[in-house]
Amino acid sequence: MNIKEILEKTNISKENIKYEVPMKDYTSFKTGGNAECLIRMQEIKEIQELLEISEKHKIPLTIIGNGSNILIKDKGIKGIVLKIDIKKAEIEIEGEKVILTVGSGNKLGEIAQKLLKQDISGFEFASGIPGTIGGAIRMNAGAHGTEMKDIVKTITYINKNDRKIYKIENGQAKFEYRKSIFSNNENIILEAEIELKKGSREEIQEKMQEYSKYRKEKQPIEYPSAGSTFKRGKDFITAKIIDECGLKGYKIGGAQISEKHAGFIVNTGNATSKDIIELIEYTKREVYNKLNKKIEIEIEIIGEE
Repeated sequence: MNIKEILEKTNISKENIKYEVPMKDYTSFKTGGNAECLIRMQEIKEIQELLEISEKHKIPLTIIGNGSNILIKDKGIKGIVLKIDIKKAEIEIEGEKVILTVGSGNKLGEIAQKLLKQDISGFEFASGIPGTIGGAIRMNAGAHGTEMKDIVKTITYINKNDRKIYKIENGQAKFEYRKSIFSNNENIILEAEIELKKGSREEIQEKMQEYSKYRKEKQPIEYPSAGSTFKRGKDFITAKIIDECGLKGYKIGGAQISEKHAGFIVNTGNATSKDIIELIEYTKREVYNKLNKKIEIEIEIIGEE
């Protein structure tokens, strides 16, 4: 049986299932081939059923959030792509302390705006990050000196192997620079409790505006990209050394090292994923050959060779 025939016999909502879906429509890089099947899910029972089907029929399963930190290869993705759309935002106020329970499918920017309206501080750093809560926790996203590890209290997830639901504390998530325990497994984040505090709406808005201005001035947000392409080095600023190698503005096909910020690779309009991957590899080689520094990518590359 093919995937369609298998899914027809399940309880999974059929209106959320699509076939041969162009992944360029689901990623911020705007490149990549088709997903054999894409399913959007909000219901935990459906996710558990899909995990069971995937295991039983040996169907590859790829989990995505907002597609803002991934690069899909040009041949696309075999099997099923699961887009998590679990959304909730419940606020509990205990004096000055605020506990936000939020779904993994909620977008960071939307949550930041909701919190602003309720004078809740501590989430401003994430207001310009174009991802979801689940993706941000998985990679310990951060900006302006703050990371998800600084505000996450608990994380609820489905274990891919036994399909049971578990809840862990911040310390168990093993947060590091741009990674967590979820970076190394296929467990599915469902929701998180985030600890924030009451604040002044004027001050919160001022910070968000300042961060937005910084992003517009310093980052190439006018072009499709997956945010910062390369990780910060332990003893160097990656964008600075890429610039020192004379690579700013360098192009392969439609992919370019941003002229505004050398840590970003952008799609100037007609890039393929192959162009982007070749430019990544070229940049890594040039930096190593010229400065003897190894740089690593921050984005995740997935899909068929």
